Amino acid sequence: MSDYVSYELSDGVATLTMDDGAVNAMSIPMLSALHAAFDRAQRDDAVVLLSGRDKIFSAGFDLKVIRSGDIDQMREMLLLGATMAERILAWPRPVVVASPGHAFPAGAFLMLAADRRIGSEGMFRTGLNEVAIGLTLPKFAVELARYRLTPAYFNRATTGDMYAPQEAVAAGFLDELVAPEGLAKRSREVALGLTKIDMPSHYGTKMLIRAPAIAALRHAIESELEA
Repeated sequence: MSDYVSYELSDGVATLTMDDGAVNAMSIPMLSALHAAFDRAQRDDAVVLLSGRDKIFSAGFDLKVIRSGDIDQMREMLLLGATMAERILAWPRPVVVASPGHAFPAGAFLMLAADRRIGSEGMFRTGLNEVAIGLTLPKFAVELARYRLTPAYFNRATTGDMYAPQEAVAAGFLDELVAPEGLAKRSREVALGLTKIDMPSHYGTKMLIRAPAIAALRHAIESELEA
């Protein structure tokens, strides 16, 4: 579909694979490509399976933009990332994340918003490391973490702790783990299984469950942009 996100539709599942040839930074081009891919999945009425490249889901927001001092670019990147998370959280069909490895913010933000999250076993780290690198966690990310992370991990995770795969499951970033060689097969099995559910019932229930989180996320995005 683009140089950043490939798109494959099969049996009602749209497989979106992020690959920028490096660490899948959530840059403006990557996030723009993701929005375009979700636009296409919406037209196709597809369950979404979102994955990354070998050993990495995403290294998070593009630090070159953050450190550039270009306020307009930073604002655009933040808005694209925040609204992508919001879209996934409120997506009318299930969204499955298959994480082949490391998942740093903003990649972890998208993971927190998805319906099912399957990760690879291995020497990988997942989490929200803004504080560790001298950044304040965005308000919308705090709301995602508050909604999805387990209470015992919420404060630790939002102040910079990063987790190996097993603990990422305990914290609430992931739902299950598989061997790396089985990730593609297992995640597709899950996505295909979700094509069989009643979609109006799924969406209606999702909105009942997630309405407070979606409202809090929208308010956080608006206040972040005003600031």
